[in-house]
Amino acid sequence: MSAAVPAARPEATAPETPIARRRSVSVQQFLAFGALIALFAFFAVASSNFLSTSNVFGILLAASVTGILALGATFIIATGGIDLSVGTAMTLCSVMTAVFATEAFLGLPMPLAVVLGVAFGALLGLINGLNVAVLGIPPFIATLAMMMAAAGLSLVISGATPLYFTSVPGFGQIALGTLIPRVPNAVLIFLVLAVVAGVLLNKSLIGRYALSIGSNEEATRMSGINTRSWLIKIYVLAGVFTGIGGVIMASRLNSAQPALGLGYELEAIAAVVIGGTSLSGGRASVLGTIIGAILMATLNNGLQIMAIPQEWQKVAVGVVILVAVFADNVRRRRESRV
Repeated sequence: MSAAVPAARPEATAPETPIARRRSVSVQQFLAFGALIALFAFFAVASSNFLSTSNVFGILLAASVTGILALGATFIIATGGIDLSVGTAMTLCSVMTAVFATEAFLGLPMPLAVVLGVAFGALLGLINGLNVAVLGIPPFIATLAMMMAAAGLSLVISGATPLYFTSVPGFGQIALGTLIPRVPNAVLIFLVLAVVAGVLLNKSLIGRYALSIGSNEEATRMSGINTRSWLIKIYVLAGVFTGIGGVIMASRLNSAQPALGLGYELEAIAAVVIGGTSLSGGRASVLGTIIGAILMATLNNGLQIMAIPQEWQKVAVGVVILVAVFADNVRRRRESRV
């Protein structure tokens, strides 16, 4: 009797190792940094005013708000989710900070008003997290609904008019003051938050579980981790960053502009993806997000200096977003074939 021949087993695709994941992120960061240098070189040649000290710090100031929003979005995108509400939620946090701080409303002490403005961002993040983790609503739909609701509430609460902080002494110094000569405080806050975000992503449970959920949520759940609870915490963390961004934006303008905010979510997402965080989840980089935020601010600033019409500026930003997403898809397809 001939021995039975065992059935051939299909070849299993080896999971991506941490070393391979870090290498892929590093390559993306290098490419993003190269693109940033190329943009600086192009605009420096196109305009003699581009490399002036005041303009460079202006770019960093513009990048600070987008970057703070992008830091929070990095954690959400690391889980394989998305947050379309960061722009209008930032605006709503600005409006609520004005409600807490200005004499026309509650007139609370400025430090308390700032804390409550940031806490309101955490509340919005909590709502997003509950909708996604508990109700099972897809992140795209849950945050799209929040985006629309936040935009409407900003107009309703403010009466569709700007709310000014002229009665709040020192509020403008939060963003525009200079603890370090010539360096706006908003830039320092952005850098400090970037360090905090880097530590949380790479050295804490919330970062580890965000990446684990993004890699394989079901396997993470089967290993005994309460993925619902951690998803809620991740969205709350992102909401805190959004709240801080709202306070910084209000301080920078010395007013809460209720119609502001739409479009910031796309720039934040683009900054995250440009920096190497994968839209499919499981891979993220805070350093890459910083580079992406500065790149987006550089692009906007350079186009403005060259007096490119605003319509074409939006086209350019749209093209950058499309290229970033396409590059992410190409990278994922290549890795799936390895």
